[in-house]
Amino acid sequence: MSRIVMGDVACAMGAIDAGLKFYAGYPITPSSEIAETLSELLPKHQGIYLQMEDEIGSIMAVIGASYAGYPAMTATSGPGFSLMQEAIGYAAMAEIPITIVNVMRAGPSTGLATQIGEGDLMQAIWGTHGDHPVVVFSPGNVREFYIYTQKALYWAEKLRMPAIVLADEVVGHMRENVEFPEPIKIPVRTVPEVPPEKYLPYATVNGDAVPLPPLGQGYLWHVTGSAHGEDGFPTIKPDKVKALLDRLNTKVERHRKELIEYETYELDGAETLVISFASMGRVAKGVVAELRSQGHKVGLIRPFTMWPFFKEELRDIVNHVKPKKIVIPEINYGQLRLLVEWTLKGFDVPVLGVNVVNGDLIPPELIEEAILHG
Repeated sequence: MSRIVMGDVACAMGAIDAGLKFYAGYPITPSSEIAETLSELLPKHQGIYLQMEDEIGSIMAVIGASYAGYPAMTATSGPGFSLMQEAIGYAAMAEIPITIVNVMRAGPSTGLATQIGEGDLMQAIWGTHGDHPVVVFSPGNVREFYIYTQKALYWAEKLRMPAIVLADEVVGHMRENVEFPEPIKIPVRTVPEVPPEKYLPYATVNGDAVPLPPLGQGYLWHVTGSAHGEDGFPTIKPDKVKALLDRLNTKVERHRKELIEYETYELDGAETLVISFASMGRVAKGVVAELRSQGHKVGLIRPFTMWPFFKEELRDIVNHVKPKKIVIPEINYGQLRLLVEWTLKGFDVPVLGVNVVNGDLIPPELIEEAILHG
């Protein structure tokens, strides 16, 4: 059944339908409707909602709830996301599943609290210190916000790591008539095959850490943000530290084929390739459709998985399509463009940016100008 739903509300509904049981957050525009909706819905679904004193308290509560066995999430925007970075690193190192939704607004600092920005891409990937694993998804409409909230919750639990959803103000606040698909459920923790006294919380199975046990079954495990061995206790032994960090920093790559998702549109014969994400991906697709109808040879890629980046897939597409140029519209000074240029180093194809950072969507005519005359 279709219904008219706001993006932030769709995010909250997606989390509930996936099996979310704990939310802690602090209101911040333009994500506040996620908290507002979950404050009403979670208690009706045997879940817990906590209004915290700030974003640091919010993410630490989420980490604690996940450690205790509750699928947990928080939502914020740029300033709050900055405050959460140390805790994201802790969750990555301790391998505690958490999901963070960042409804991006124009920055830096307080910026433009009620207007759109897409400047948190690099922060989402590399925001906390040290090499660390993270998965980043970015929806471009209300239905996708529902879907990728669920996928973030799923992969956070599956891989025992932080997963981030990068929406933006337009995605969060737009209302659309949508029909939601069957929900993607968060994996349920099961009792390990070994008894509690033999359980090693950081042992490796098929390259990944063992699944976490459910609460209340006698399985106690030590957790720390320091380097640790399979038993969870701190260590400075080089071989154990290397084994831990190697596994942490390859877990995303081991699952990249399952994680990477993107849309292609009108690539056949494309002489110009447009790549854009979040709300601007939708605007760019409209421009490409209009130019195609006029006979111009232009195509589009709209990534949904921002990390791991679809570098192998993009190289294959460029090798096959052989575009004369690539145009990247984004509401920042070129963060996606940097990833594309890094991916296509050695390719003889210019990469042009179309950048607007005043709190507005990029006008279609600017994208069209770059495609036709850039």
